[in-house]
Amino acid sequence: MKIISYNINGIRSGINKGLFDWIKMNNPDILCLQEIKAFQEQINTNIFDQLGYNHYWFPSNRKGYSGVGILCKKKPIHVEYGIGLNSIDIEGRVLRIDLKKISIISLYLPSGNNIKKRLGFKFFFMKEFFSHIKKIKNKFNNLIICGDYNICHREIDIYDPIKNKETSGFLPEERKWMTHFLDLGFIDSFRNFIKEGNHYSWWSYRYNARKNNRGWRIDYAMVSNSLKKKIKKSYLLPDVKYSDHCPVVLEI
Repeated sequence: MKIISYNINGIRSGINKGLFDWIKMNNPDILCLQEIKAFQEQINTNIFDQLGYNHYWFPSNRKGYSGVGILCKKKPIHVEYGIGLNSIDIEGRVLRIDLKKISIISLYLPSGNNIKKRLGFKFFFMKEFFSHIKKIKNKFNNLIICGDYNICHREIDIYDPIKNKETSGFLPEERKWMTHFLDLGFIDSFRNFIKEGNHYSWWSYRYNARKNNRGWRIDYAMVSNSLKKKIKKSYLLPDVKYSDHCPVVLEI
C-alpha cells in the first residue's frame, strides 16, 4: 500500500498546474491532502472519479482557507469528520477514514506564525488533538496520521535551528509536544530510515529558499508502533512543486 500526504496549498491551483497527471502517474492507494482551500463544490472531483478514487473532503467554514481531504482506492468502512469540538472543526483540520485493518488521518495542524492571534489557538489545538488521539488510540490501534504538523521536531529538521529557536514551528514547547505525541506509540516513518539532516518538506517562497534548500521538515507520516514491521519505505519528494510543500510517501 502506498500512502502519500501532501499539503497542496490550494487544490484548485494544484489541479491547474497538473496535479491530475501526477496522481495518475504515482497511483497512490491513499492520498491525504491538506490546505485544500476550497469547498467541495468548488473542486472538479470528476477527475478523481476517473482515476478510481473514493474521495472525502472536510473544508473550513471560512472561504479559501485550511481544509483537508482524502482520496482512497478502497471504500472506507467509516469516515470521521473532525474531533467533535466545534471551535476546531470549523477550520476543517482532521479527517479520518477507517479501512478493514487500518485507519488513516489527514491532519493540518495550525500555524502559529501570527504570535498574537494564532499561537494560542495552535497550542489549544495541540492539547485537544493529543487528548483525542490518546482516547481513540486503543480502538484504532493500526493508525497512521499523515499531514502538516507545522512543527520541526529536531534540530536536523530545520535549516537554521539557532536563528529559528524563538519562531513558531520550532519553539521548545512545540518540540516537546511532538516528543510526547510520539510517546503515545507512534513512529516518525521518515526518520525510521533517514537519520541525517538537510531533508525538508516546506520552503518559504521568499529568498530563493527552495533553490538553496533552506527548509523545514514539518510534514510527517506518523505510524502506530503496531505497524512498525509493516513499514517498507518512507521518503520525501522535494522535486514535486505544485505547492510550497512537498509530498511525503509511506509504503507499507
